[in-house]
Amino acid sequence: MKQILKFLSSSLLVILIVSGCNTNNGEENNIFKYKDSYVGDASAVGNSASRLQGAEHYKGFELKTSEKPYGIILNYDWSDSEQNYKKTAIYNATFLFALIKNADWITFNFDDHEYKITKENLQNWYGKDLSDLKNEDETKKLAQKYLEDESKINQLFN
Repeated sequence: MKQILKFLSSSLLVILIVSGCNTNNGEENNIFKYKDSYVGDASAVGNSASRLQGAEHYKGFELKTSEKPYGIILNYDWSDSEQNYKKTAIYNATFLFALIKNADWITFNFDDHEYKITKENLQNWYGKDLSDLKNEDETKKLAQKYLEDESKINQLFN
């Protein structure tokens, strides 16, 4: 009986030590670790963009930082419907504007479509300051709520 208790105590101690050493807590997959980054931080922009919708079609980006307004150009190799392009552009812009402090505009280049979204227009569309978004769940909920309305989506691009 003493040996069983000794074994269980030792096992519990090992488990506690091993689990205590894992301080990552999902940080590796948390896109909001890039919160408050800048357009000039190519690593933050690239890592953020590669974790968003359409990531499997994402081919790269350009940063426009030589003069204000600062912008980002995202390139995709993707053939899909125009409505899906629009939804992806809105969803991804919502995240990027929430994460990147000084991004003023983002251009999304899909195979034969280009969409430019400014931070000001998107914030007016939502009626919300995107820099107030604090986490991935809050940002997803906001975007998904607005992306359910096709006429609202088209309104942003007119």
